Amino acid sequence: REAEIRNTILAQVLDQAARARLSNLALVKPDKAKAVENYLIQMARFGQLAGKVSEQGLIEILEKVSQQTEKKTTVKFNRRRVLDSDEEDDD
Repeated sequence: REAEIRNTILAQVLDQAARARLSNLALVKPDKAKAVENYLIQMARFGQLAGKVSEQGLIEILEKVSQQTEKKTTVKFNRRRVLDSDEEDDD
C-alpha cells in the first residue's frame, strides 16, 4: 500500500525521462534512489515543487543528495617514535 502511494506521488511530480532515470538508478544504487524518492515526496507534500520535475531537475536533486550523504574518508597516520641505533650515543 505504501509503495503504491509512493509511486503515485512520484508519477505526479516526475516527467517521463526523470522517472526512467530514477528507475535506472534504483537498479544500480537502491539506497540513493530511495533517498531521492524520499526527498521528492517530502518536497511534494510541502508544496515546494512547481510543476513536474524534469530529468535535469532530477540530476540536480541527485547531486544535492550525493553531497549530503557523501562519505568522508580520512586517513590518519599514527607515527610512533622508534629508537634508532643511529640516534644512540656510543661513548
